[in-house]
Amino acid sequence: MNVRKWAATAFASVLATAGLVTATASGANAWPTECSYQLDPIPGEHGISSYCSSGTYQHRAVVMESHHYAGILAIDSPWVPAGQTSYTRIPYHPILSIRIDTR
Repeated sequence: MNVRKWAATAFASVLATAGLVTATASGANAWPTECSYQLDPIPGEHGISSYCSSGTYQHRAVVMESHHYAGILAIDSPWVPAGQTSYTRIPYHPILSIRIDTR
């Protein structure tokens, strides 16, 4: 086999192997699932926590509250990986909605 054919074959093998590794790695990633939230999880504190039991990305809890001067407030907890709990304290205002964001 001449050098040019050998180099082309080796290069094609490297590309095929890299594509296989990339395809395999991307299949393992998944959005957080089996998520839940809990209002006031710590006694004596007014807060919100979220937890996603599986997945490889991140999640957080978002609370929309009504404030008599400011209007609608959006309070969000920090982004954390699935399998960890995200928590933040929230003010004592009427709650309009609660959701869990994922990314």
